[in-house]
Amino acid sequence: MEKILLLTSDNPLYQQRLGTCQFTDDPDAARIWLAEPARAAALLQQGHRPDWLASTYAGVDALMAPELPRDYQLTNIRGLFGPLMAQYVFAHLLSRLRELPRYAEQQRQGLWQPHGYGSLEGQTLVLLGTGDISQHIARVGRAFGMMVVGVNRSGKASVEFDRVYAVDQLPLALSQADVLVSVLPNTPASYHLLNEHTLPHLPAHAMLFNVGRGHTLCLDALRHQLDTDALAHAVLDVFEQEPLAPDSPLWHHPRVTLTPHIAATSFAEQVAGQFLDNLARYRRGEALQNRVCFSRGY
Repeated sequence: MEKILLLTSDNPLYQQRLGTCQFTDDPDAARIWLAEPARAAALLQQGHRPDWLASTYAGVDALMAPELPRDYQLTNIRGLFGPLMAQYVFAHLLSRLRELPRYAEQQRQGLWQPHGYGSLEGQTLVLLGTGDISQHIARVGRAFGMMVVGVNRSGKASVEFDRVYAVDQLPLALSQADVLVSVLPNTPASYHLLNEHTLPHLPAHAMLFNVGRGHTLCLDALRHQLDTDALAHAVLDVFEQEPLAPDSPLWHHPRVTLTPHIAATSFAEQVAGQFLDNLARYRRGEALQNRVCFSRGY
């Protein structure tokens, strides 16, 4: 039986979920690593190698550093985060749309004062990325009666989207957005894709979400849009530097909602389930699911 190296913050829980698997603390004795990417990267840097590294996260940025080896099979977690991301996005959208924080404050004051509100129906939701996570968000948007627009590398159509634009048509897509959600992975092509040249194409009433990777969004350009009333609000869950620096002006910006990278966290039982399915494939000599392409970074 193959020995497995566990490099996660929840080792006992994973061992419980993985039942009869054999574990080791010796990276050289383990052909298979089930690991958080940053922890695995440290061992790879020291010269240790698995045959298969199963990331417990969807994002594998820490393993893409050019000095790290790539002569192993790398898989990640997929199909788990779409519903969680959708819940996060629409929780914030509906809370703001229906003035829930305002009514909570009025309740504390004992104040009975109704306010008007809008509807998601008829609004345009623009999603940067058209993969699994975006498709979940798109389905929820369409259920609310939204027009859903996607942006991807090729502009290839997808059944969940009313329209899909290629990334070189980004300004056209942004100009239609009532709500913009970025779920793009960390790749060279996505670095500061939302910048001082592209963000001004968003309507002033638009709401921006970044729940993919922090490096997609240039924060200086975002602050300019917010400070000049050129963007209504930004909900930010991911940042280039995490934790966000204590002196960042975004902490106290009236048009920014911050959360500490919690939009979609992995649950050990779900990760273990995907790992066991792939482990059965590995033992049969079959192709692994959710393989990561090193050249694309996802």
